Parts: sequence; structure tokens; C-alpha cells
Amino acid sequence: MNGTARISALAVALAGMVLSMSGCRQLEARDQLNKGVDAYKSAHYEEAIGHFQRATQLDPSLPMAKSYLATALAQNVVPGLDTPDNIKTAQQAIGIFQEVLNKDPTDVNSLKQIAGIYFSIKKYDDAKTWQKKVLAVDPKDAEAAYTVGVIDWTLAHLNALKELATANVNDDGEGNVKAPKKVLQTISEENAPFVAEGLEYLNQAVADRPNYDDAMTYLNLMYRRKADVDFANPSEVKADVAAAKDWTTKAMGTRKENEERKNKGPGGITIDSSGNMK
Repeated sequence: MNGTARISALAVALAGMVLSMSGCRQLEARDQLNKGVDAYKSAHYEEAIGHFQRATQLDPSLPMAKSYLATALAQNVVPGLDTPDNIKTAQQAIGIFQEVLNKDPTDVNSLKQIAGIYFSIKKYDDAKTWQKKVLAVDPKDAEAAYTVGVIDWTLAHLNALKELATANVNDDGEGNVKAPKKVLQTISEENAPFVAEGLEYLNQAVADRPNYDDAMTYLNLMYRRKADVDFANPSEVKADVAAAKDWTTKAMGTRKENEERKNKGPGGITIDSSGNMK
């Protein structure tokens, strides 16, 4: 065999070895992915993270590996905790979800996950921005619209409590007519944008999901914040409180219907509160 032939043969052999090694790494990556999924299902998130990290190292192109890794990291984010470690975990998860979005900007799961992480660490403006990105991809996503409304109510509620505290007034949820006018004026100015946007998105959530009892509950709460905004018009305050009570009634009725629907077994069998079929 001449030199050229030997070099060609060696090249073919090396290529075969590389392909074989690549195939082994892919198989091992899938094994790590499956082990990670099993650990995640058992709520062993640290273990799952280790498997998913190994899977992405072995095969960076493995479908869903990065999404699973980011999701497992997100589970380790403690809501409301602003310690450096918790923020670092949150940012790490967000970064990986963004890598997924770099390849597919319409990946709704990643958009929602990032929004949820920002909400957990109380970065409400960022959370709202990402929920709106979800709605840009899927305008009928009732949960995204609902969450925007929840964030608006949360910010409005915090504003109201802060200002009422300066006058030693407790929030009565019905317009706070006993609070000083100066305090109510400040609340109105701060909360008017949140109330308007929140009502828009909560109504959208109910329009897209007519049995959305949680959204109805927040419509009740938002109308109580609207009563603060409308403090200068007593008739509007009265109408706002009436609307709040109306949404409370609707939420309770819808929740009851939803629970009854859940308790119905196949073939119309109904299970009562004691667990007995009837």
C-alpha cells in the first residue's frame, strides 16, 4: 500500500472512530436526560440539575436538554427571597431560557418561565414585560393576561398600603373615604395606570376563559383599588364597590361549578364531599 493509500485509510478509520465516539456521547447524553427527568419528577431538583448539565455538555444539540435544565433551576428559586444565591440561580435559569429563545423566539414555555422567575424575585415590571411577550405570540393566553392583571393589582395594593400608612389608616377596600384627601389624591395618581391596565387584562382573561374564577376574584380586588382612584366622585366609588361585590359573587359561583365539574367521574358519576359515588 502506497503512502497516499495509507493516509486515506487512516483518515477513514479516524472518521469512523469520531462518528462512533460521537454516537456514544449522544447515547450517554440521552441517558443523562432521562435520569434528569426521573429525578425532576421525584422533586430531586439538585440531582436533576446535575444530570441535565451533563446532558448538555455531552450533546449541546440535544432537544429539550437546556429547557429541562433551566426549568429545574427555576424550581430552586425561592419566591420573595433576595439573597445573592437565590438571585444568581434565577439569573442562571433566565440566561438558559434566553439561549432557547435565541433559537426559537416563539417558545412560549421559555417566555412564561422567564416571566414566572421575575415574578418570584419581585421584579414585577420585568415579569409584566415577559407576560406581554407571551401574549404577542399567543394573544389568547388567558394565564398571561391574568398575570399582568395580578401584577398591576399587586403594585396598586402596595402603593395604597404605603400611602394609607402615612395617615395611620387601614385599607377598608371600599374607597377609604375616611382617609385624608391628600393621601387619596396621591393614591389616585399613582394607581390610575395600574387600575386601567389591570382591568383591561383581567377582563381579557375572563373573555378568553369564561370559567376563570381566579381572574374574577382579582377583578373584585381591582375594582376596590379603582374605588380609591375615583375618590373624588362618590357615585363612581359606589359603582366600583358594587362591581367588586358582583365579581365576588361570580367568582364564588364559577368556582363551585368548576369544582363540581372536577368531581364528576366518567359516565356522569359524581363523587360527593365524602368521596362516595352517587
